[in-house]
Amino acid sequence: MAEGTRDEPTERSADAVEAGTLLVAAPTLTDPNFVRSVVFVIDHRPEGTLGVVLNRPSEVAVSDVLPHWGPFTTRPSAVFVGGPVEQKTALCLAALRTGEDPARTEGVVGVRGPVALVDLDGDPDSLAPRVRGLRVFAGYSGWDRGQLAAEIGRGDWYVVPALPDDVLAPPRHDLWGGVLRRQGVPLALLATHVAEPTRN
Repeated sequence: MAEGTRDEPTERSADAVEAGTLLVAAPTLTDPNFVRSVVFVIDHRPEGTLGVVLNRPSEVAVSDVLPHWGPFTTRPSAVFVGGPVEQKTALCLAALRTGEDPARTEGVVGVRGPVALVDLDGDPDSLAPRVRGLRVFAGYSGWDRGQLAAEIGRGDWYVVPALPDDVLAPPRHDLWGGVLRRQGVPLALLATHVAEPTRN
């Protein structure tokens, strides 16, 4: 019963996945779309899961594709590659300022805590004073029914809590290593795993 499940490592359990959690790629995951990636889960339901990779900046400036939003995005104002699905689709995540309620903030849909999905058809000028930062993603990461659970069961992903600042982490920051280190042993030990040379 509860006694038995308490010892289950939540980082290996598909039951721990929910909106606002992180999927951290295991060092053994070699899919080039997800090597050393950290995925923020935006939506999770029986039909499937949707999220964005937080640590894949592109060379494209937000102002080149969404000129109205460019000045308001967190530096560097680059479009991040959210995943291999529909890369011509743009998604935007924001971290709202302390005291702002996503349910009462026009132009956003709350994901978890202060993190919200932004309506890019909205007015950036009215939203900007209410957020601590914004990040734009091209494409997303998606899993059909049962697919993510199978990958977690295979050991491809660790499921861990997210912090609001994770969605705004600067590219030069090793988000993958940082998230693992804050989990404590044994996951923290994986942060010392040497990155592939092609990944810098």
